[in-house]
Amino acid sequence: MRHVWLIILALVTGAAGARDLAEVRSSGVLKVAVYKEFAPFNDEGRGIEVDLARRLAEKLGVKLSLLPFEAGENMEDDLRNMVWKGHYLGYGPADVMLHVPVDKVFMERNKQVAIFAPYFRETLQIAWDHARIDSCETLSPLVGHMIGAEGDSIGSIALLAVENGKLRNNVRHFHSVGEAIKTMRQGGVSAVVGMRSQLEGAMAGDWKNYRMGNPPLPGLPQAGWVVGMAVKADFKELARALQQALNELDGEGALDRMFEAHHVKRLRPL
Repeated sequence: MRHVWLIILALVTGAAGARDLAEVRSSGVLKVAVYKEFAPFNDEGRGIEVDLARRLAEKLGVKLSLLPFEAGENMEDDLRNMVWKGHYLGYGPADVMLHVPVDKVFMERNKQVAIFAPYFRETLQIAWDHARIDSCETLSPLVGHMIGAEGDSIGSIALLAVENGKLRNNVRHFHSVGEAIKTMRQGGVSAVVGMRSQLEGAMAGDWKNYRMGNPPLPGLPQAGWVVGMAVKADFKELARALQQALNELDGEGALDRMFEAHHVKRLRPL
């Protein structure tokens, strides 16, 4: 059924390849790839990156065509399917893909794309029920408590590995961070480890009985990960136009407001 859905979606959105700036403006449409089921960035057509995609299209003077897609096995698959080649079933590529890591080593490995325009920084955090746990500065307060995490996520891997599996029997996996937060509110887990943006989005500003901070999990980059966008490598004019559009949105304060509208504090790239 998933393959059938992709084929139908390809027919509806059009399977034409990515375009440079002149073709985008001539068509009157900017095709933007965003991850599916990825609150608070895109959840059924609503989210931070849906708002960003819309404003980028407005800055270029065109309409938006959103191309939501399911994450592949790795980021290289996603870049191939959504930026420089297209899915073998005909879905994509888009003109630009959002939520791409801006990392020198990663960029060197993926020369088919241009990765640019960093717009926020992500960090791994832990949210906890303050009535059950006073502090999460060390691992000790977590022992004996159930901790939620999204399955196969960085948070899950770190929790299972810390101190030779000390918390292994205390980790409960969920389909999403949002589900884990909902369960914490219901008393099913005492804490949740996940990306700051996902925790803040799921908490929706209600932190009265909860706290958030750096998880006591060694080996993680404290500064976090910078996120930007990607276009096909030789589409330099489109990249310049999108970078200018992003700069204008940042200068106007619009970027910060997009995050705030979804209860997320935007951490600026370092």
